[in-house]
Amino acid sequence: MKKVLLLILLVIISFSYNSPAATPVGPIRILVITGGHDFKFGPFEQMLASLGSNIQYQIVEFPAAFDMFLPENQNKYDVLVFYHMWQEISKEQEDVLASCIRQGKPLVVLHHSICAFDDWPEYTNIIGGKYFHKTASINGKDYPESSYIHDIHFMVRIADRKNPVTKNIPDFEIFDETYKGFYVEDGVTPLLMTDEPSSTPIIGWSKTYGKARVVTLQSGHDVPTFENPNFRKLLIQSIEWVCNK
Repeated sequence: MKKVLLLILLVIISFSYNSPAATPVGPIRILVITGGHDFKFGPFEQMLASLGSNIQYQIVEFPAAFDMFLPENQNKYDVLVFYHMWQEISKEQEDVLASCIRQGKPLVVLHHSICAFDDWPEYTNIIGGKYFHKTASINGKDYPESSYIHDIHFMVRIADRKNPVTKNIPDFEIFDETYKGFYVEDGVTPLLMTDEPSSTPIIGWSKTYGKARVVTLQSGHDVPTFENPNFRKLLIQSIEWVCNK
Protein backbone atom coordinates (compact mmCIF):
# COMPACT_ATOMS: atom_id res chain seq x y z
CA MET A 1 0.00 0.00 0.00
CA LYS A 2 2.83 2.39 0.88
CA LYS A 3 4.50 1.67 -2.47
CA VAL A 4 1.27 2.51 -4.31
CA LEU A 5 0.88 5.79 -2.42
CA LEU A 6 4.51 6.69 -3.11
CA LEU A 7 4.03 6.00 -6.81
CA ILE A 8 0.92 8.21 -6.93
CA LEU A 9 2.83 11.01 -5.16
CA LEU A 10 5.70 10.79 -7.64
CA VAL A 11 3.29 10.99 -10.57
CA ILE A 12 1.62 14.10 -9.10
CA ILE A 13 4.98 15.77 -8.50
CA SER A 14 6.17 14.94 -11.99
CA PHE A 15 2.99 16.37 -13.54
CA SER A 16 3.23 19.61 -11.57
CA TYR A 17 6.82 20.20 -12.66
CA ASN A 18 6.16 19.40 -16.31
CA SER A 19 2.79 21.12 -16.67
CA PRO A 20 3.08 23.89 -19.32
CA ALA A 21 1.38 26.52 -17.17
CA ALA A 22 0.73 25.40 -13.63
CA THR A 23 -1.91 27.62 -12.05
CA PRO A 24 -0.33 29.71 -9.27
CA VAL A 25 -1.80 29.74 -5.79
CA GLY A 26 -2.63 33.29 -4.73
CA PRO A 27 -1.99 36.46 -6.79
CA ILE A 28 -0.38 36.15 -10.21
CA ARG A 29 3.13 37.60 -10.07
CA ILE A 30 4.00 39.34 -13.33
CA LEU A 31 7.52 40.39 -14.27
CA VAL A 32 7.33 43.40 -16.59
CA ILE A 33 10.40 43.76 -18.81
CA THR A 34 11.24 47.25 -20.13
CA GLY A 35 14.20 48.89 -21.85
CA GLY A 36 15.21 50.21 -25.24
CA HIS A 37 12.23 52.57 -25.62
CA ASP A 38 11.04 55.60 -23.67
CA PHE A 39 7.57 55.66 -22.14
CA LYS A 40 5.66 57.55 -19.46
CA PHE A 41 6.58 55.49 -16.44
CA GLY A 42 4.07 56.99 -13.97
CA PRO A 43 0.90 56.36 -16.01
CA PHE A 44 2.21 52.96 -17.08
CA GLU A 45 2.74 51.95 -13.47
CA GLN A 46 -0.71 53.31 -12.58
CA MET A 47 -2.16 50.97 -15.21
CA LEU A 48 -0.32 48.02 -13.70
CA ALA A 49 -1.52 48.97 -10.22
CA SER A 50 -5.11 49.14 -11.53
CA LEU A 51 -5.11 45.48 -12.59
CA GLY A 52 -6.33 44.47 -9.14
CA SER A 53 -5.13 42.58 -6.09
CA ASN A 54 -5.06 39.33 -8.06
CA ILE A 55 -2.07 40.60 -10.08
CA GLN A 56 1.19 41.73 -8.47
CA TYR A 57 3.87 43.33 -10.62
CA GLN A 58 7.62 43.92 -10.63
CA ILE A 59 9.36 46.01 -13.31
CA VAL A 60 12.88 45.09 -14.45
CA GLU A 61 14.80 46.82 -17.23
CA PHE A 62 17.18 45.33 -19.79
CA PRO A 63 20.03 44.45 -19.67
CA ALA A 64 19.65 43.53 -15.97
CA ALA A 65 16.45 41.65 -16.86
CA PHE A 66 18.43 38.91 -18.60
CA ASP A 67 19.32 37.47 -15.19
CA MET A 68 15.63 36.88 -14.43
CA PHE A 69 15.39 34.28 -17.20
CA LEU A 70 17.99 32.06 -15.55
CA PRO A 71 16.58 28.82 -14.04
CA GLU A 72 17.40 29.88 -10.48
CA ASN A 73 15.26 33.03 -10.82
CA GLN A 74 12.25 31.68 -12.74
CA ASN A 75 10.32 30.78 -9.57
CA LYS A 76 10.20 34.48 -8.61
CA TYR A 77 7.37 35.24 -11.06
CA ASP A 78 4.49 33.51 -12.83
CA VAL A 79 4.12 35.48 -16.08
CA LEU A 80 6.45 37.56 -18.25
CA VAL A 81 5.06 40.81 -19.67
CA PHE A 82 7.23 42.36 -22.38
CA TYR A 83 7.14 46.14 -22.81
CA HIS A 84 10.62 46.66 -24.22
CA MET A 85 12.34 47.34 -27.53
CA TRP A 86 15.76 45.96 -26.64
CA GLN A 87 18.10 44.92 -29.45
CA GLU A 88 21.43 43.70 -28.07
CA ILE A 89 21.50 40.03 -27.09
CA SER A 90 24.25 37.42 -26.97
CA LYS A 91 23.92 33.83 -28.15
CA GLU A 92 23.92 32.65 -24.53
CA GLN A 93 21.18 35.15 -23.61
CA GLU A 94 19.13 34.01 -26.62
CA ASP A 95 19.33 30.40 -25.48
CA VAL A 96 18.41 31.19 -21.87
CA LEU A 97 15.44 33.42 -22.78
CA ALA A 98 14.05 31.03 -25.39
CA SER A 99 14.42 28.08 -23.01
CA CYS A 100 12.69 29.97 -20.19
CA ILE A 101 9.57 30.46 -22.31
CA ARG A 102 9.74 27.16 -24.19
CA GLN A 103 9.79 25.25 -20.90
CA GLY A 104 6.51 26.87 -19.87
CA LYS A 105 6.92 30.46 -18.63
CA PRO A 106 3.81 32.29 -19.98
CA LEU A 107 4.25 35.53 -21.90
CA VAL A 108 2.21 38.65 -22.73
CA VAL A 109 3.77 40.92 -25.37
CA LEU A 110 2.81 44.59 -25.62
CA HIS A 111 3.21 47.19 -28.36
CA HIS A 112 6.84 48.06 -29.21
CA SER A 113 8.02 44.67 -28.00
CA ILE A 114 7.26 43.38 -31.49
CA CYS A 115 9.97 45.80 -32.66
CA ALA A 116 12.68 44.22 -30.50
CA PHE A 117 15.64 41.90 -31.20
CA ASP A 118 15.85 42.67 -34.93
CA ASP A 119 18.71 40.24 -35.53
CA TRP A 120 17.33 37.29 -33.53
CA PRO A 121 14.96 35.25 -35.74
CA GLU A 122 13.77 32.98 -32.93
CA TYR A 123 12.24 35.97 -31.13
CA THR A 124 9.78 36.23 -34.04
CA ASN A 125 8.84 32.59 -33.51
CA ILE A 126 8.34 33.19 -29.77
CA ILE A 127 5.96 36.15 -30.05
CA GLY A 128 4.39 35.34 -33.42
CA GLY A 129 5.13 38.64 -35.14
CA LYS A 130 7.77 41.16 -36.17
CA TYR A 131 7.96 44.87 -36.98
CA PHE A 132 10.53 45.47 -39.72
CA HIS A 133 12.97 48.35 -39.21
CA LYS A 134 14.53 47.37 -42.54
CA THR A 135 13.69 45.03 -45.41
CA ALA A 136 13.87 41.40 -44.31
CA SER A 137 12.99 37.87 -45.34
CA ILE A 138 10.97 35.29 -43.37
CA ASN A 139 10.46 31.76 -44.67
CA GLY A 140 11.67 32.81 -48.11
CA LYS A 141 9.28 35.77 -48.42
CA ASP A 142 10.63 39.32 -48.58
CA TYR A 143 9.04 42.08 -46.49
CA PRO A 144 9.56 45.84 -46.83
CA GLU A 145 10.20 48.20 -43.94
CA SER A 146 7.16 48.64 -41.65
CA SER A 147 5.65 52.05 -40.81
CA TYR A 148 3.99 53.73 -37.84
CA ILE A 149 1.75 56.72 -37.14
CA HIS A 150 1.22 58.33 -33.74
CA ASP A 151 -2.09 59.47 -32.25
CA ILE A 152 -4.76 57.76 -34.33
CA HIS A 153 -8.38 57.24 -33.29
CA PHE A 154 -9.47 53.85 -34.61
CA MET A 155 -11.81 50.98 -33.86
CA VAL A 156 -10.66 47.68 -32.43
CA ARG A 157 -12.85 44.74 -33.45
CA ILE A 158 -13.05 41.56 -31.40
CA ALA A 159 -12.19 38.61 -33.65
CA ASP A 160 -13.40 35.89 -31.27
CA ARG A 161 -15.93 36.85 -28.61
CA LYS A 162 -15.81 33.42 -26.95
CA ASN A 163 -12.06 33.48 -26.39
CA PRO A 164 -11.11 33.85 -22.70
CA VAL A 165 -8.82 36.78 -23.57
CA THR A 166 -11.56 38.81 -25.26
CA LYS A 167 -14.65 37.51 -23.46
CA ASN A 168 -17.19 40.21 -22.53
CA ILE A 169 -15.16 42.91 -24.26
CA PRO A 170 -17.08 44.84 -26.96
CA ASP A 171 -15.63 46.41 -30.09
CA PHE A 172 -14.08 49.65 -28.84
CA GLU A 173 -12.39 52.85 -29.95
CA ILE A 174 -8.79 53.51 -28.98
CA PHE A 175 -6.38 56.44 -29.39
CA ASP A 176 -3.01 54.90 -30.07
CA GLU A 177 -0.06 54.41 -32.40
CA THR A 178 -0.59 52.17 -35.41
CA TYR A 179 1.91 49.85 -37.08
CA LYS A 180 1.53 48.85 -40.73
CA GLY A 181 3.28 46.11 -42.62
CA PHE A 182 4.45 44.04 -39.68
CA TYR A 183 4.57 40.27 -39.93
CA VAL A 184 2.00 38.03 -38.23
CA GLU A 185 2.83 34.33 -38.12
CA ASP A 186 0.56 31.88 -39.92
CA GLY A 187 -1.33 29.70 -37.47
CA VAL A 188 -1.76 32.21 -34.64
CA THR A 189 -5.25 32.70 -33.21
CA PRO A 190 -6.45 36.23 -34.14
CA LEU A 191 -7.99 38.04 -31.19
CA LEU A 192 -8.20 41.69 -32.30
CA MET A 193 -8.69 43.22 -35.75
CA THR A 194 -8.95 46.71 -37.21
CA ASP A 195 -9.99 48.30 -40.51
CA GLU A 196 -7.74 51.32 -39.89
CA PRO A 197 -5.75 51.83 -43.16
CA SER A 198 -2.54 52.78 -41.33
CA SER A 199 -2.48 49.46 -39.48
CA THR A 200 -1.95 45.80 -40.21
CA PRO A 201 -5.44 44.20 -39.89
CA ILE A 202 -4.53 41.72 -37.12
CA ILE A 203 -3.50 43.63 -33.99
CA GLY A 204 -3.84 40.96 -31.32
CA TRP A 205 -3.27 37.20 -31.30
CA SER A 206 -2.47 34.18 -29.17
CA LYS A 207 -0.24 31.16 -29.78
CA THR A 208 1.92 28.66 -27.97
CA TYR A 209 5.68 28.43 -27.88
CA GLY A 210 6.83 25.11 -26.54
CA LYS A 211 4.89 24.61 -23.32
CA ALA A 212 4.05 28.31 -22.90
CA ARG A 213 0.95 30.27 -23.84
CA VAL A 214 1.67 33.62 -25.50
CA VAL A 215 -0.58 36.64 -26.16
CA THR A 216 0.61 39.59 -28.27
CA LEU A 217 -1.24 42.94 -28.27
CA GLN A 218 0.00 45.57 -30.72
CA SER A 219 -1.56 48.47 -28.79
CA GLY A 220 -0.02 50.15 -25.77
CA HIS A 221 1.88 53.26 -26.87
CA ASP A 222 0.88 55.98 -24.44
CA VAL A 223 -1.37 57.30 -21.67
CA PRO A 224 -4.73 57.14 -23.53
CA THR A 225 -4.22 53.41 -24.04
CA PHE A 226 -2.96 52.87 -20.49
CA GLU A 227 -6.19 54.47 -19.25
CA ASN A 228 -8.53 52.73 -21.70
CA PRO A 229 -10.75 50.38 -19.63
CA ASN A 230 -11.10 47.85 -22.44
CA PHE A 231 -7.34 47.68 -22.94
CA ARG A 232 -6.89 47.16 -19.20
CA LYS A 233 -9.44 44.36 -19.25
CA LEU A 234 -7.65 42.79 -22.23
CA LEU A 235 -4.40 42.91 -20.31
CA ILE A 236 -5.94 41.31 -17.21
CA GLN A 237 -7.59 38.53 -19.20
CA SER A 238 -4.43 37.96 -21.24
CA ILE A 239 -2.40 37.51 -18.07
CA GLU A 240 -4.99 35.19 -16.56
CA TRP A 241 -5.27 33.09 -19.71
CA VAL A 242 -1.57 32.59 -20.33
CA CYS A 243 -1.25 31.69 -16.67
CA ASN A 244 -4.10 29.17 -17.06
CA LYS A 245 -6.02 30.82 -14.25
